[in-house]
Amino acid sequence: MNQHTYNTAQELLDKAQSLAGLTLGELAEQHQSELPQHLLREKGRIGQFFEYLLGATSGSLAQPDFLELGIELKTLPIDSAGRPLESTYVSVVPLKDLHGLNWYNSVVRHKLMKVLWIPILAERTIPVEQRQVAMPFIWQPNARQEGLLRKDFEDTIETVALGQIEQIDARFGEVMQVRPKAANAKALTEAIGPEGETIKTLPRGFYLRPSFTRHILEDFFKQ
Repeated sequence: MNQHTYNTAQELLDKAQSLAGLTLGELAEQHQSELPQHLLREKGRIGQFFEYLLGATSGSLAQPDFLELGIELKTLPIDSAGRPLESTYVSVVPLKDLHGLNWYNSVVRHKLMKVLWIPILAERTIPVEQRQVAMPFIWQPNARQEGLLRKDFEDTIETVALGQIEQIDARFGEVMQVRPKAANAKALTEAIGPEGETIKTLPRGFYLRPSFTRHILEDFFKQ
């Protein structure tokens, strides 16, 4: 692991912005890494590659990637018009042991209070190694954005606690949706059932909708 300790958020941002304009192929060559050609099968690899490049310390733990700064790292594939191409994974949805869980002590909030976004020009027609890093930036949700995230989080947790996890579909949540997150349909986990019993279901993840991340990008590039 290419670990690095930053004293300030600006130091981390400077390092990230030094990558702007480079292609994934150029970065991989500089660091002798192999880039995944089959990104759909290995989606997490690009994010891991940037964690490596910037020396993130957290790994897959339920805490921000740069713990000492409280900053989470997120890569964001965009098209040539600067629009996000997909939703952004945040964390797993807790499906049991919800007692005492609230927005303020949630992993979701810990991860989204300060995010280093690395937009990547990644239209499907561009070969992986030619995809280019756009200008990274650090974002913190404003009061309105946090309110929207909090509402979606609380609505989800309340629905799960009521044993209605199976009623949550992709339309649920205004800015943060819930989707199955499992390698395959056999990877089941325990959840609360309609009668309070334990049931088996697919793991779920919280994902930021592209409409939400598009506003984040627009706000940044307007500055």
